[in-house]
Amino acid sequence: MKVCVYTAFALIAFALNSILCRLALRGDEIDAAGFTLVRLASGAAALVLISLVARQLALTDVRATDTRTTNYGSWPSAIYLFAYAICFSLAYLSLTAGTGALVLFGSVQMTMIAAAIMRGERPRAFESIGLLVALIGLVYLFYPSLTSPPIASAMLMVAAGASWGLYTLRGKRSADPIGETAGNFLKSLPFGAAALLLFLPSLHLSAYGVLLAVISGAVTSGIGYAVWYTALRDLTTTRAAVVQLAVPIITAIIGVVFLNEIADLRLVIAGMLILGGIALTVFGKLES
Repeated sequence: MKVCVYTAFALIAFALNSILCRLALRGDEIDAAGFTLVRLASGAAALVLISLVARQLALTDVRATDTRTTNYGSWPSAIYLFAYAICFSLAYLSLTAGTGALVLFGSVQMTMIAAAIMRGERPRAFESIGLLVALIGLVYLFYPSLTSPPIASAMLMVAAGASWGLYTLRGKRSADPIGETAGNFLKSLPFGAAALLLFLPSLHLSAYGVLLAVISGAVTSGIGYAVWYTALRDLTTTRAAVVQLAVPIITAIIGVVFLNEIADLRLVIAGMLILGGIALTVFGKLES
């Protein structure tokens, strides 16, 4: 029951990241670079606090035999994290929450699958079919028409997903995921500040916009990641990959209900192809 609660909380938190960003940018409450920097800063603060508390609990736990696993992140991971965050924000200037989440998580999973293939893993039949189906879904979603998403924004979200996928791969074997993530968030701040200076002419901060960015950083990112890493201890890799496919669906539902967005037929069909293809690819790993 506990792992189910943790998993559900984390998935809803991931979905709310898209909702909060879209809500802030759609209403012109804050600019994309400002949202990114505030999100990274508040996420860093929350994760550092969580990491310190977890570290203190480990030091006082009589069962802990080795407490020298704290990792303060790395600059390459921080660059990937920043690239994800800034592309994510810029993409949501034009994309709806549901479309953005679909492209994001589709790109994340496909990046990780591509990385596995590049490492020499041979995809089995179901994996190859699933990957092809997911690619067809992405092509269908991007194919120019009156209902297709803006291509520039869509490609920015693809870049965000690829960056997050590479970031995830780098931290996959971390012994201290929360501490390392906190360090990566801290190291990403100089890049966020540089982006803010680059987009300084368009800087716009309102109290409501900053509040949304803080919630996105501290709660749905910081606490959300901490809870997700806790849930991962009791989830197999396959289950973790599959349950994440629920995030675009949750995002689209929340977007329709609270942001009055429209889930048109193109998004529904593309979503079924992309998520179905990725699910088939993940389950294909279980093929004997």
